[in-house]
Formats: sequence, structure tokens, C-alpha cells
Amino acid sequence: AQRDSRWSCVFAIPNGGLRHIAVARRLKKEGVRSGVPDVFVAVPSGGKHGLFIEFKQPGNRMTAAQKIWKEMLWGQGYHVDVCFSAEEGVQLVESYLGER
Repeated sequence: AQRDSRWSCVFAIPNGGLRHIAVARRLKKEGVRSGVPDVFVAVPSGGKHGLFIEFKQPGNRMTAAQKIWKEMLWGQGYHVDVCFSAEEGVQLVESYLGER
């Protein structure tokens, strides 16, 4: 299926990864927060305001901070899910957008 313009509303949130301490301090001042999911789909669908996706390596689990964010975001009307591969992420977005 051809992807529509809703896919242009999918973007990564650069919260994770190892960084030089000076960069980490600057990003924290700019609003980077521990535990925020990795990707956001800024499209309302299925009664939800948008979709947040946390990507994990197989066998890894959500951190305590990630679990707190998941609950907060659900409480605000967003769908939040965890994916263990890029393909799983694409399938989730397609399902969320009603393309599957």
C-alpha cells in the first residue's frame, strides 16, 4: 500500500544513547527527559491522540523511567507500545493508522 502523508508525521525523539557529558548536560537543559519513548506518530487514530513507540533489543526490558512515561502518556490519551525490531515498528504504525 502506498503510504500517505500521515507517515510524514512520524519522527524520532533523540533521548537515548551515550553522549559526551557536555552534550548530555546541554540536552538536559533543552528538555531531554529520561524514559521518553523513541518515536512519536503525531496523528490521532482510534480515539488516541498519537502513538509513542519504545524500541528495545530482543531480551531487554523497559526501565522504571520508561514504565512511568508509558503510564503517564496512556493517561493523557496516547497509545504507547514497545517494539523489538524495525519491522515490528512498521507493522505497529500501519495497524495504528488503519493501513492493515
